[in-house]
Amino acid sequence: LTCMDQRTYHSRSPHHLPLPPSTLRARSTLHKEGTAPDIAEERTPLLAHYRTMDTTSPSHSMYDRLRGLYNRPQHGFRTVPPHFPPNAPLSFTPNTVTTSKYTVFTFVPKNLWEQFHRIANLYFLVIAGLQLIPGLSPTGQYTTLVPLVLVMSVTALKEAFEDVNRHRQDRKVNNKKVEVMQHSGRTATTKWKDVAVGNILHIQEGQPFPADLVLLASSDEQGICYIETASLDGETNLKIRQALSETSDVIHSEQDLRAFTGEIQCEPPNKHLYSFTGTMQCGDQTYALSVKQLLLRGAVLRNTKSAFGMVVYTGADTKLMQNSTKSPSKRSSVERKTNWMILAVFTLQVLLCFACALGSAFYSDYLSDAWYLELTNSPVVDGLLAFITFIILFNNLIPISLYISMEIVKFGQAYFINNDLLMYYSKTDTPAEARTSNLNEELGQVQYLFSDKTGTLTCNHMRFKACSIGGLVYGQIDADAEQLAEKFPSDIFTQDDEPITGSDHNVRRRTSGFGDSDAEGNPPLLHDDDDTFAFTDKHLIIEGLQNFEKGPVIAEFLTCLAVCHTVIPDYEEGTVTNTEGKEPLYDGESTELEIIKYQASSPDEGALVDAARHLGFIFHYRTPNVVKVKIQDEDLEFQLLNVIEFTSSRKRMSVIVRTPQGEIKLFCKGADNVIFERLASDQPYADVTMSHLQEFATLGLRTLCIAVSTLDPHVYEQWNRRFHTASTALVNRDQQIEQVAEDIERDLMLLGATGIEDRLQECVPETIGLLQRANIKIWVLTGDKQETAINIGYSSNLLHHEMEVMILNDDTAQGALHGLDSQLRSHPDAYYNASLVVDGSTLDVILGSQVHEDLFVQLGKKCKSVIACRVSPLQKADIVRLVKAHLKVVTLAIGDGANDVSMIQAADVGVGISGVEGLQAARSSDYAIAQFKYLSRLLLVHGRYSYGRISKVILYSFYKNMVLYLAQFWYCIFNAFSGQSLFERWTLALYNVAFTLVPILLLGLVNRDVDERLVCTQYPQLYTSGQTNANFNFRVFFGWFINAIFHSAVMVLGVFIVYASDNVDSTGQVFGVWDIGVVIYTCILITVTLKLCLETNNWTFFHVIAYGGSVFTYIVWLLFWNIIYGWWPFPRLSLGAEVHFSLYKLGGTAAFYFVLLLVPIAALVRDFAWKALYRMFLPRLYHIAQEVTVRPLSPQHSKSSHYTGFAFSQTTEAGVVVHGTHGKKY
Repeated sequence: LTCMDQRTYHSRSPHHLPLPPSTLRARSTLHKEGTAPDIAEERTPLLAHYRTMDTTSPSHSMYDRLRGLYNRPQHGFRTVPPHFPPNAPLSFTPNTVTTSKYTVFTFVPKNLWEQFHRIANLYFLVIAGLQLIPGLSPTGQYTTLVPLVLVMSVTALKEAFEDVNRHRQDRKVNNKKVEVMQHSGRTATTKWKDVAVGNILHIQEGQPFPADLVLLASSDEQGICYIETASLDGETNLKIRQALSETSDVIHSEQDLRAFTGEIQCEPPNKHLYSFTGTMQCGDQTYALSVKQLLLRGAVLRNTKSAFGMVVYTGADTKLMQNSTKSPSKRSSVERKTNWMILAVFTLQVLLCFACALGSAFYSDYLSDAWYLELTNSPVVDGLLAFITFIILFNNLIPISLYISMEIVKFGQAYFINNDLLMYYSKTDTPAEARTSNLNEELGQVQYLFSDKTGTLTCNHMRFKACSIGGLVYGQIDADAEQLAEKFPSDIFTQDDEPITGSDHNVRRRTSGFGDSDAEGNPPLLHDDDDTFAFTDKHLIIEGLQNFEKGPVIAEFLTCLAVCHTVIPDYEEGTVTNTEGKEPLYDGESTELEIIKYQASSPDEGALVDAARHLGFIFHYRTPNVVKVKIQDEDLEFQLLNVIEFTSSRKRMSVIVRTPQGEIKLFCKGADNVIFERLASDQPYADVTMSHLQEFATLGLRTLCIAVSTLDPHVYEQWNRRFHTASTALVNRDQQIEQVAEDIERDLMLLGATGIEDRLQECVPETIGLLQRANIKIWVLTGDKQETAINIGYSSNLLHHEMEVMILNDDTAQGALHGLDSQLRSHPDAYYNASLVVDGSTLDVILGSQVHEDLFVQLGKKCKSVIACRVSPLQKADIVRLVKAHLKVVTLAIGDGANDVSMIQAADVGVGISGVEGLQAARSSDYAIAQFKYLSRLLLVHGRYSYGRISKVILYSFYKNMVLYLAQFWYCIFNAFSGQSLFERWTLALYNVAFTLVPILLLGLVNRDVDERLVCTQYPQLYTSGQTNANFNFRVFFGWFINAIFHSAVMVLGVFIVYASDNVDSTGQVFGVWDIGVVIYTCILITVTLKLCLETNNWTFFHVIAYGGSVFTYIVWLLFWNIIYGWWPFPRLSLGAEVHFSLYKLGGTAAFYFVLLLVPIAALVRDFAWKALYRMFLPRLYHIAQEVTVRPLSPQHSKSSHYTGFAFSQTTEAGVVVHGTHGKKY
């Protein structure tokens, strides 16, 4: 910007507007004195200076440009003025939402484009194209194209079905109705898809928001409304939103809205649900907008009659749609290995084609004098043409049905997961959910499990258990009667101490206060049914009532619990009735009460507020500016001046209030490490509170420190101005608020600490024990204190008392390196009965240093378990990536909260728990379960079965095609490598898609090598077959390949040998090549079907139908195809001409039946003998489990083979003693 004084300014920021001369001189003087104000504070005087300029002067245009620059949004930010239809909408993204992938016109090209991204489909397309060239294809022109079209059509139909449902849902959403303020000053109903940025909408209670809105006013006089965001993050608790008082105080009717001229400037669209940065310009005043004024699309208005909001984001720009992007693409290790196997088979195919082409060239030269063969080309040309011919002839060495078989099998496996009643949690009506089917087999190969603690291992249902106030512990005191008598008057207690628990409801009586007494003379306590209060010590109440030395500290402590939070009270009318024959809680047998239900953003916060309520400090009313707490029958009002909310980086929350006495106080609660850093120098309770914190953590309690400070009004006013500036910043608002908060959250007075119990979920120790026996390394990554994490480790069976616990706490690079190196030197064994405990500050040093990372991974690999405490969400994800990169293992991460999403997405398999913290983790995961205990079944049963089944599907698919097409290769030796096909073209084309497809699908869906109960109880170490890739590796693959070579050779040579001496039918005609081809094809089909029978572990009626039905289908086809040529009306197509009446001629000879019986037996006798010998002399563990299922061990046998301790040892010398047919150790 070039001003009239020829100075040039390049910044668009209003901070860099040219200052008037008077201001520059003043700033120069103040700089010399060191008291220059921030330039941001001079922006208003600056603009006022330019407003005083003569608008008739030539500089008027410069003033207009400067004013426009002042109001212009910063780079990337959007400015939203009010827009009233029918005026033309602003140029922003329309509100039409499209989640579908295709349209009528784009479906075919786009779907084909996606399907041909698969190399196998592209390969078969090339083969189909080559077949269309006349004279090149020995198998006809359409025998590859037709199966390819069938396979791709099935996939396309599936995609079309899914997309039609998406279109139907999109139309339903886009055509919903909402009221929009018009230019006339009245509201009109319009469709969601017609809503535009700047529109002012009128939302009624129970309606969802059609776009992202800034709340302007509501039916509540304070401008408050309540929203439910369950469709966004799964949280069912209501959230409070409040309009700016500058808008809610002046908007009372539709006419007031029409006169509204405020302009909103906000950040560009993003996916952060819990943050929003913006400002509202009303005249010359600028007001900060935050997430407290944001109403998100998809949220629902609750407990509020109506609300008015101005649209800021529409359509794809809304936070809901920004979060609908796909999760990171994940592929299983089996799929990746399959691609390499396809490459290996293709290489084999090229080598075979090259060898056959050489043979063809040789015979072309050798038979060049045979004029009747019409060999007019040179041997080189014949060899090149023959190479293409053999590529076509052997094209199905890569099975065309492989991918569709895998998709169907994986879809079926996902269906079984979704409908497994043993993983259904009835309390919350939550079944297991496979959100993807691509990783089913990966569940059977997990080697490292990374787990969150809170809400994953524990219930995330908090109970206030103990507290430390003024250096004394309450709630865990186990004093005897003499100690109580010495400390308190003898008439205080009239009965034994009992837990302070409740009856049926969270209640607040309108007339009863903390100072009232019940019939026994004890202070009454409010009663509840939510198990959030398990306090067992009445001393705290007594000391507070008797106003002992600790009374003021206790009052301040409980005041902090009742005031420092973001909880919303919700009320319902109810009745508590005395039904147990006891004295009534209050006057009368039945008392009308107002039921209080706290809506808290986290279970911890709700438990603390509930504890204060039980202890007489009853929080019952909240507005954005006021909090009311009832204490000893007196309703006290605290004016909320500022709320500095909790973040994962701050690890604390503070509120600044004006007390009823007129004092300005800051109440702060947070993690001990951040609170202790901000305490004043003289702290009488610091040391003893720290020891109490250690005791609480040792007991497994979650701890928070409580502190307070009294602020000087002058100091506060200065700080508040800077806080307002930071809170209205459009760039880096959170960082600026955090920096400003550091200046006020200091010189705190420590009041005490809280201890909250988070109980383990059901069967967590048993589940962890099973997973460890299955050789799964478990790493727990938590933000809790080290002592709490260790205690949970012991209670959850992750740690054992005979296990060495190595603790690594050193936040210096040299210290961490020394600690890692010394531990590795002292534990030279590959595996060690130890656990490693490391904290977040040490991980800060380790992560990012190659040397530290290598040593850390080596040490973690040796240990049975690792516990990382005080870690951030980013560190969780970094640890998962570190282990994946260094150890090349399959990892699984499980969590329940939004802070676990990055870890879940970083792991090979992500499992989310549908817990108290909402559904964000579950929605970002690959699989979702309701409880941690279901993880063992998900891995040990579904994962193991899926891995074994898909392995057999892939290997068998390769095997059956190799047998068929290698038979073609053996035949080439007998026909001078002419490229002549042995099999009729359409019978060949149906091999994959009709005759062998159903049996392998059935095996992939329901095959079970062992009973699932054995895996989950007696032999969880059966799971190790997937970890070691015992069922699917290149050694196993080449074993199947060699077996296919053997079987194909037996098929061809066996048939040739038999028919060499008996080569005529009953009429004396000689059998031709197509007749022999029918015999060999039939033998192959019977052999591969019997081979599948050998691989089948469990038999049902469906197996008999599928296996026998495939052979029967082939026979029916052959009978039909052998006679179709005689009556087919289109002789040009010559359908079935090659095999016309072949089966009828073959069926008239005894040799045909002899071959069908003898050749498959000759081929499979090796397989049967190998399996029998392997089971007898080299039994694998699943062999033993199978025998245990059929023939349970005798008591003497069971006793002799019993072992103690872990069922699976991680040391290379140890093994599990099991007994096979010959009692051989495995």
